[in-house]
Amino acid sequence: MADFLARLKQRKLVQWALAYVAFAFALLQGVDIVAQRFAWPEAVERGLIVALAIGFFVALVLAWYHGERGEQKAKGMELLILAVLFAVGGGMMWRFARVPASAPAAARTAAAPAVEAPAVADSRSIAVLPLINASGDDKQQFFSDGISESLIVALSQVPGLTVIGRNSSFQFRDVKTDSRTVGEKLGVARLLGGSVQHAGDAVRISVELVDAPSGRALWSQRYDRPYTDLFKLQDDITNAVIGALQAKLLGSGVRTAQSDRPPNGSIEAYNAYLQAVFEARKFNAEGFRQAIPLLDRAIALDPGYALAYAKRATVRLNSINMASSLIGAKRIEAARPAREDVQRALALNPDLAYAYGIAGYLADDIDADRAAAEAAYRRALALQPDLSNALNGLSDQLMSAGRYAEAVDLIRHSLLANPLSAPTHSRLAGVLMSTGRWDEAQAAIRKSLEIQPDSWFGRRDATNLAIMRGDAATAAREAEAIAPGPVRDGTLALARQIAPDRAAADAALREFTNAHGADNPSGVAELYAVRGEPGPMFDWMQRALAAGDPGVRGTWGYPFLTRYRDDPRFVAFCKQAGIATPAEADAANAAYLAKPANEAGAR
Repeated sequence: MADFLARLKQRKLVQWALAYVAFAFALLQGVDIVAQRFAWPEAVERGLIVALAIGFFVALVLAWYHGERGEQKAKGMELLILAVLFAVGGGMMWRFARVPASAPAAARTAAAPAVEAPAVADSRSIAVLPLINASGDDKQQFFSDGISESLIVALSQVPGLTVIGRNSSFQFRDVKTDSRTVGEKLGVARLLGGSVQHAGDAVRISVELVDAPSGRALWSQRYDRPYTDLFKLQDDITNAVIGALQAKLLGSGVRTAQSDRPPNGSIEAYNAYLQAVFEARKFNAEGFRQAIPLLDRAIALDPGYALAYAKRATVRLNSINMASSLIGAKRIEAARPAREDVQRALALNPDLAYAYGIAGYLADDIDADRAAAEAAYRRALALQPDLSNALNGLSDQLMSAGRYAEAVDLIRHSLLANPLSAPTHSRLAGVLMSTGRWDEAQAAIRKSLEIQPDSWFGRRDATNLAIMRGDAATAAREAEAIAPGPVRDGTLALARQIAPDRAAADAALREFTNAHGADNPSGVAELYAVRGEPGPMFDWMQRALAAGDPGVRGTWGYPFLTRYRDDPRFVAFCKQAGIATPAEADAANAAYLAKPANEAGAR
């Protein structure tokens, strides 16, 4: 024994072991951080752990034979030991690191995502990149953004021309990327970019139309005009772009029914509107607070400004949604000013697509009138086929009615105009999870988080999918990555319901119920659904119905609740709540799928 200990000391075996353990621990921590950010498959980390475990024994063998003052030449015994270790290690990696063969196809696909070749973009497609604010004043950013959005609106009226929406094209603000890459990511053949300089009463706009694959300039022009000629300037640019795209190949004429301009031509009203839109797009309480008086000013300067009324309704409704405690009669009363704004907008302009989109939301979310909501959404899309608020609103309504097949097609259609919209990819993931298409849902979640890595909705989706797969560790990790707040509380409580620690699960249920049971009873029902306790789940669904919880109307959008679709209590609840029963939802999906592709929209 004394001789053995002396050999250990001579070869510094303990030092080698400690150094290896420290290195392995640091490596695992670093890989775990990177894996969370890039949504790597769990097989990567499992494989690394197994490899490091094997490597520990390999390191001990090398230390014994080649430690300080040890043997410098490999011997047969050493080679035999190493060969055995690698053989055993290879078997362990095959057994433990791979995705189990019994796992659902979704899990196997997630571990080895397919590499898709970029599609060739249609030559009749274009993206308006955010024009650079060259005014030297950050306060003028709203103006250059507004001009960019106005060009998007104008070009989207050209029949046959596919125009990428603002949410996707604005992802490339201040990004140094070549035109080919931008074109591939947005799926377009043409890019329109440039700069805006606004100083006093003068406006200078420089624009360039580029062929995305080659980077070749197709057309460029600089315009110097008085600020009072702004609308004419926008028309000149739009017409020039259409000419450069050979409008005769795109169809005839430009529809002018949809416009963001005030009818009386007030530049001041338009300026106030653009500032309001800029503030509202911050999508926080302060941005909404700043936007309302700006829209008030736009309306005061032009009382016939229908779009300003509709936009003010949107801001008011978004403010309501941030106050999650508003349900039932309180929510209906809070929405009254927004309803009046929409009614006024449609009275001023009966063909304003955007206003119909907001009317659809009011009918669905506030009035629980699905028929009226669907009619409003479809009217909006008839007037403006790529209107995102109508496409997303209608897809949400269809999903919450169990009409999943049509909802998927609408969302995919929306992604054609907004391929880099993280919320839309998240919406797609939600529908796919509800239909059990886990591999496709995983791909949509991955894309959503790639676009917006810190989004709460992307992490919530990842948590939900992990819960469905029974992966408690991933569910907890994804939920904990959400910023503190009610969403994180609810998502983390869900994740804990499948964890081995039942005491922690019970505590999370109690805490969430005490904190949010009054304003989110449908959320408590969802917790019981995950726990596999249908009795309390249905009790809380009844409470949600009695309280006027808007979550009731979205029952079909909660995959944990619809696990119980075959329970007679679920059917009875659907009838009581006035939502589709499982038989009605199945019939609607079957009827839609039976339609020819040209009648079923995007499919």
